[in-house]
Amino acid sequence: MVVYLDHAATTPMLPAAISAYAEAMGVVGNPASVHSQGQNAKRMLEESREIVSQSLACDPIEVVFTGSGTEAINLGIKGLYWARAPRRRILVPGGEHHATLDTVEWLAQHDGAVIEWIPLDEGGRIDLAALEAAIIRDPLDVALVSVIMANNEVGTIEPVAEIAALAAAHGIPVHVDAVAAYGYIPVDFRTLAAAGVSALSVSAHKVGGPVGIGALVLGRATTVEPLIHGGGQQRKVRSGTQDVAAAVSFAVAASAVTAQLTAPAGGGETARLRALRDRVIAGVALVAPTAVLNGDPARRLPGNAHFSFAGCEGDSLLFLLDAAGVSVSTGSACQAGVPEPSHVLRAMGRNELESRGALRITLGHTSTDADVDALLAALPAAHAQALAAGMADRVPGH
Repeated sequence: MVVYLDHAATTPMLPAAISAYAEAMGVVGNPASVHSQGQNAKRMLEESREIVSQSLACDPIEVVFTGSGTEAINLGIKGLYWARAPRRRILVPGGEHHATLDTVEWLAQHDGAVIEWIPLDEGGRIDLAALEAAIIRDPLDVALVSVIMANNEVGTIEPVAEIAALAAAHGIPVHVDAVAAYGYIPVDFRTLAAAGVSALSVSAHKVGGPVGIGALVLGRATTVEPLIHGGGQQRKVRSGTQDVAAAVSFAVAASAVTAQLTAPAGGGETARLRALRDRVIAGVALVAPTAVLNGDPARRLPGNAHFSFAGCEGDSLLFLLDAAGVSVSTGSACQAGVPEPSHVLRAMGRNELESRGALRITLGHTSTDADVDALLAALPAAHAQALAAGMADRVPGH
């Protein structure tokens, strides 16, 4: 039996979401068609949009369905940037997801954007003083601020409302990448919009819905330039025939998430995941006392435990645990088989060796105490072998 502890990458679809997806795929009709079958598809689509909006505490019209969280992030960032021309500066923390990093770097390379990286502290939290200084240096040339709500690698929860307030004081829109946060902590767009957030991105497959659908929550008063042109669907922001079946499945997962997050304080799924996570943290400390827990120890996602193992390659630990039947991930990217340091940890001030020894363990709705037991049983041997292997030699020029 394989133990799956990589829910931050994707979480298994909920059985109810699978059933709803399969049933909705049998429905015939383009939701833009005026005949009865088309209007039935439209009804299913808009009911799903309403359910998703309730899970995000926004209005249904503010939910723009996309093909993924990555597309939502691209639409939010590029759309705001183009709508704010000729402003050129984009303010971004250094530890963002690559969907954000690669988007802003593309704008810098192809569209004249000037990227200013805002530093993180040792726990992965944005330096608010540095952000404010960057804003007030030339507020009229800032196109937007983009920030992750909760870091996908180390799990740190960012002070989004405070960030938005700093930007809003100068009329600067804020895009929030809530992909990793959605389903694990409350995402209240109305409250964030009141603080100054203009757009927020999420993805269905992080909450037990299908891969292939995400959403950009776009405030009613927010203007963006579209990435895709065509039939003018979804406020002319995202043209294209909408995937009714995926939206229906997304809604089922979103409804389940809402129920979990509104459970009484001290109970529910959040408390269950937090208890499992704390077992992982305590168990790792016994197996590898020199391992460092990365991220903010208090303000972190309930299912995230991210470590740096001294003297080991994170990739070595990953492969050894995988061979033992436990699926986890690293905080590092791997190019051509050469381990690369985690850009998130580097942004937090960690050295290269610490950044290369990263391992991310993330829990979700299928995780159990038995899964944690299996991880902690497999870890001692994997850690010993990874220590014996040491750090891989680097390719010259890297």
